[in-house]
Amino acid sequence: MNVSLDGAPFSKRRLFRQNLTTFFTNPRARAVGLVFSSDSLLFGSWVAHIPFIKEKLQLSNEQLGLALFAMPVGLILMNPLTGWLVGRLGQARACLLSALVLCLAICVPINAPNVYVMAAGLFVVGLSGALLNVAMNTCATDVEKADGISIMASCHGMWSLGGMIGSGLAGLAIALKISPSVHMAGMALGVLALTLAVRPVIRSIPTIPAESTTSFVRPNLALLIMIIIGLAVSMGEGVALDWSAVYLREVADASRQVAALGFGCFSLAMTAGRFMGDAIIPRYGGQRLLLWGALLATAGLVLAIAVPIPVAVLLGFLLLGAGSSLGAPILYAASMRVPGIPAAAGLATFATFSFIGFLAGPPVIGFVAGQWGLSWGLGVVALLLLASALLTKKVKL
Repeated sequence: MNVSLDGAPFSKRRLFRQNLTTFFTNPRARAVGLVFSSDSLLFGSWVAHIPFIKEKLQLSNEQLGLALFAMPVGLILMNPLTGWLVGRLGQARACLLSALVLCLAICVPINAPNVYVMAAGLFVVGLSGALLNVAMNTCATDVEKADGISIMASCHGMWSLGGMIGSGLAGLAIALKISPSVHMAGMALGVLALTLAVRPVIRSIPTIPAESTTSFVRPNLALLIMIIIGLAVSMGEGVALDWSAVYLREVADASRQVAALGFGCFSLAMTAGRFMGDAIIPRYGGQRLLLWGALLATAGLVLAIAVPIPVAVLLGFLLLGAGSSLGAPILYAASMRVPGIPAAAGLATFATFSFIGFLAGPPVIGFVAGQWGLSWGLGVVALLLLASALLTKKVKL
């Protein structure tokens, strides 16, 4: 029987409970986690209404994909400035300002009179989302260093939890026939209020100087393999974010209420996996979990493609979420241990490519869907996930 240092019996359940207790009882960790969840609350709410805006503006899959591409363009343009802005503004102010802009911008696409206004709104969402992403991850890193605890996986779990709640509330709003514009305005106001509420705690987090000023490096072979795997995993997340509701609505012929649950099922599995991450990664090893995760995510997409009925598709997105859940925590940590590359530079380089894949993948899928159908678009991601499973044997964790 395994025992802990204090002689008490050791178990996965006990370790899992200890990790969550540490996270939720630490005021700083809890506040940062709420910032993570508030960000995804908005995204989870928006994606549930993508079929509505697609029908409202009478967009083809190619046109929708092109409009969605405005978000990663905003991200790419903002990304080189985010570190400087967070350093200049401070984490608390950067979180507040980026959340304020995000709350305003997220209401633009749902009210857009044409595709150009929709794209402009999503572009600003990309700008503000990039800054918020860096600000809240910086806060999480500083809490880990200042308080000597591990919270990154749990923070990402809070992000998934927010997305699940957001999509669930959107489904409820649709069932109650609440206008999408009214629903998004309500969510934006709620997130802004939450951001203001946690701001004093965020401001109390001490700033830890970075170990390296380098923010980006040319990847060597080891980091490149991690980036490729990360791109596949993030594209799987992007599929669930932007296309789950559309796929359920148009291919599986689901109602609008059921279609809104696609991202919720994905986020449910993602949340559970990430909250367990700090307990199971040391026990089973990152390489093994990456392999089985990629295979499970592939199986989920294959199920959704092969059996296009609502129940099977929802189960498919559930499996996709379970398989994708630990990819980011494992690879983020591994990117900081690449020989010959400073830890901060490895992390920044991997995170940049990963987030670009998360946002740029869905528009690419839209182009594929426009030519051959949405099932083929999901199939491309399934093939990439299968290829990433093969590459896990070459990554050193």
